[in-house]
Amino acid sequence: MELSGKVAIVTGAGRGLGRAYAEALARNGAQVVVNDVDGVAEEVAASIGGRAVIAPVGSTETADLLVAAAVEEFGRLDVMVTNAGVLRDRVLWKMSDDDFDTVIDVHLRGTFTCARAAAVRMREQGTGGRLVLVSSPAGQRGNFGQTNYSAAKAGIAAMARTWALELARSDIAVNAVVPVAATEMTRTIPAFAPLIEESERTGAPLPQWVRRDEGLGTVEDVAGLIVYLASDAAKGVTGQAIGIGGDRLALWAHPAEKQALFADGGWSADAIAERFGEFEPESYGIPQPVAP
Repeated sequence: MELSGKVAIVTGAGRGLGRAYAEALARNGAQVVVNDVDGVAEEVAASIGGRAVIAPVGSTETADLLVAAAVEEFGRLDVMVTNAGVLRDRVLWKMSDDDFDTVIDVHLRGTFTCARAAAVRMREQGTGGRLVLVSSPAGQRGNFGQTNYSAAKAGIAAMARTWALELARSDIAVNAVVPVAATEMTRTIPAFAPLIEESERTGAPLPQWVRRDEGLGTVEDVAGLIVYLASDAAKGVTGQAIGIGGDRLALWAHPAEKQALFADGGWSADAIAERFGEFEPESYGIPQPVAP
């Protein structure tokens, strides 16, 4: 997949999934601005011939700094990957304002400010571009103890759909990626934690059924989707939520009416109570993996 001549920014690229994204983009020819909150960004940038920007995402100032670094160092911007994130897991009744605001600021506001700055630059260039927004299964289905994270990741998928509409005339494709990989973040998800811990304890790779049925693998397993979405091969792919992990590639459905009932003259509370049982309820939460 040839990315020579393209310039990308990857936020939260010092470790984990973000580092895998930055390294994969560079291997395929892109020039990469590596962002993170500490000096590890400089190590990654040096190893791939990129440019490091050490700053926390969320503010407009950081977003503008990232875009300016790409333009100053490499002359343009073609791809923005909004990957940076933090966790502050608590059940609802124990979650503080700071727990909520910190996660929303980094994930949701950070995605917004970075995507906005990138879109402004890409529209000025007039040659199109790619916004790759990193969501999560928690944003699609909810997850225990992750009010803040689930809300942010659901919002990111919604922004991808909205921006795909708004930026279509500028030839800027916008997609949400829903990755699943063995990282410090997925270690906090009860459904995946035992699988990751067992693999690390034994040194054995994740079982085939985990890679296929659960779509859980390494960070490197996910990076190919980022490279594809950054490439010319993905022209026309926009407004989608795409899952990847292990051996599994999936297209997530967008929210839609599942069933509809009708009552002449409208619905009273009693009428709803009488007929609501005709609906088939949706499931929620990330299912616990079950070995075959």
